[in-house]
Amino acid sequence: MADSQHSITAGPRGPILLQDYQMAEKLAYLARERIPERVLHAKGAAALGKLRITGDIARHTRAHFLQPGRVTPVLVRFSGLTGERGCADAERDMRGFAVKAYTEEGNWDLVGSHLPVACIRDPQKFPDLVRALKRHPVSHLRSPTAMWDFWSLSPESIHQIVMLFSDRGLPSSYRHMHGYGAHGFGLINDANERCWVKFHFKTRQGIRCLTDAQARATIAEDRESAQRDLFEAIERGEHPRWSLHVQLMSQQQAEALSFDAFDPTKVWPQDEFPLVELGELTLDANPDNYFAQVEQATFNPAHMVPGLCISPDRLLQGRLLAYADAQRYRVGTHHAALPVNRPRAPVHTYHADGAMRLDVPPRTDAYYEPNSFGGPRPDRQHAEPALPLSGDAARFDDRQGLGDYVQATALYRRMGSAERERLAANVAAAMAGVPETIQRRQIEHFRLVDAVLGQAIAAQLGI
Repeated sequence: MADSQHSITAGPRGPILLQDYQMAEKLAYLARERIPERVLHAKGAAALGKLRITGDIARHTRAHFLQPGRVTPVLVRFSGLTGERGCADAERDMRGFAVKAYTEEGNWDLVGSHLPVACIRDPQKFPDLVRALKRHPVSHLRSPTAMWDFWSLSPESIHQIVMLFSDRGLPSSYRHMHGYGAHGFGLINDANERCWVKFHFKTRQGIRCLTDAQARATIAEDRESAQRDLFEAIERGEHPRWSLHVQLMSQQQAEALSFDAFDPTKVWPQDEFPLVELGELTLDANPDNYFAQVEQATFNPAHMVPGLCISPDRLLQGRLLAYADAQRYRVGTHHAALPVNRPRAPVHTYHADGAMRLDVPPRTDAYYEPNSFGGPRPDRQHAEPALPLSGDAARFDDRQGLGDYVQATALYRRMGSAERERLAANVAAAMAGVPETIQRRQIEHFRLVDAVLGQAIAAQLGI
């Protein structure tokens, strides 16, 4: 066009003519430049890099990318959990740690966080948890009352709460925190034998955290502190690294545990299931375009490759359904074909029409299955060993009584006295202004973790 700065008008002061379709196109495009933000993990930063395998667990898995010496390109997205796109990075919140590995057998997504446990174990509770953490429908403000009301009525949350309000609940940056898959997953070897696994990424930069006072000062100066730190470190050539470790568990060990091995509110004790170092994750490049490579990036724990499989973890199984549905809504039907999400391996599918059909499928008569025209077919060599399931189908109450407090108690008693004091102060500050009935109910949970902790919080709240 000859001029992109001035509309076509009837004279220098006249109205705009309807024929100025270029102006209309420019305005229409602006109104459509955004896609819906993620309900959770709306604000994030990402980087590209490599996952290098240096250990050997070949006897446990046939996944090619987990074999010794393999190097796989990855995209890693870090994020806050509850805030919107414009929230401050230095708020006390769960941090997302999502890894997309572009393996030669397809994409593997590990959608984790910076804490090793979840605060619920049944996906039925997930929508209610999200509502309690988001804004009140009347005031449109964050509601500590709703948050603590939900948590105090969900005893299984106590383990994560103790972690979240401890020192490690507020990392100073994305580079200075660990990442955890949290859920148990399955590994399958060449003999079609399965064991269970948890994935841990341990930061090589060292753990660094903020106090609440330091966080307030950081937010006052820079609301993008974590995103800026990651981007600028990589631009300087200071490439962050994490060690990849796994914990391994046999089916027999899982059955012998005193708690459900697939309860995401629990950790696997490292003295029983020691960390095995498997490799190194290095991030060495920033995205060239934030929207194309970060905002449009989609992660889904259902994205598996041969040699990996799903566990009986109920929360994980709920995520398999919810994540795919969210991405189809947020980005589009064929979101997985976008460059940032497209596997590097060949894809054979009967997916057909719909929004964002980006390619022209080859001319073929094999557009349904089964067919007689050589279309892609299932391959029995990818069959997984059967899960040993039994019992009646029902909606079982998942409350486990005092079992929910055992690991939180062990964690609290490993803390030093100064960290215990900060934990109590952080909790009391977060509960200020909450109705006393809810405060008392939540304090009872902390008392069951340790009487000293419960008393310290109560004293600071004046109860």
